[in-house]
Amino acid sequence: MTGSAHDGRRAAILALDCATTQVIVASGSPDGRIDGLTTWQAGYRHGETLLPAIGRFLGEQNLRRSRLTGIVVGTGPGAFTGLRVGLATAKGLAHGLELPLVGISTAQALLAAAMADPVSGDRAPVLLQPAGPADRILVRPGAAPILLPAGTEPELASNEVLVAIDLEGRAADDALERGAVARTGLAAALVRLGAARLAAGDADDLAGLVPEYVTLPRGVRAEVGEVAWSHDRH
Repeated sequence: MTGSAHDGRRAAILALDCATTQVIVASGSPDGRIDGLTTWQAGYRHGETLLPAIGRFLGEQNLRRSRLTGIVVGTGPGAFTGLRVGLATAKGLAHGLELPLVGISTAQALLAAAMADPVSGDRAPVLLQPAGPADRILVRPGAAPILLPAGTEPELASNEVLVAIDLEGRAADDALERGAVARTGLAAALVRLGAARLAAGDADDLAGLVPEYVTLPRGVRAEVGEVAWSHDRH
């Protein structure tokens, strides 16, 4: 846990991300400054650990649910289990507490964090993430992910540099080091980007906000559609 405890009467936003192997629960001021953070390696136990961890975090931060002004959630790309649980939890909190919800691309938030890495210099970061046991995805700032099948190496421009997340043994050491820096700044980037959208009134519709999966469990097919959310909380 990092960050100082809140004044229980102070307004705050809550940020969640389950897109990578490291789960993030963070708080920040409505103007986008992170002021509380907890992280842990969830494995495949997101459903067991996330809600209790949020409860403990709010208590340790002296942060009342009634003082939350919005929820921010990372939308991926990422694997099925973490994203499913993360978005469902964020939607449930937003619905139950009647708060606006903003989905932020985890990849774009990682890239924003990587831009602060002085080691990269003037080179543009390009994110490399796993897509199952062999494939990988490549993400550039402001662009959609590109699937790299097993055995395919990323092609970079001379002014680009790789930032690798969750690819130990499958990416170069320097790319993994840049990924570690980006991961350190992910929570702050989520808070900053989410707060800007909340301040602009650019909240997402609960029914339309969906995660960006890169892998699905065997036998599960991706579907397109909306889930209807009743406004009756009873």
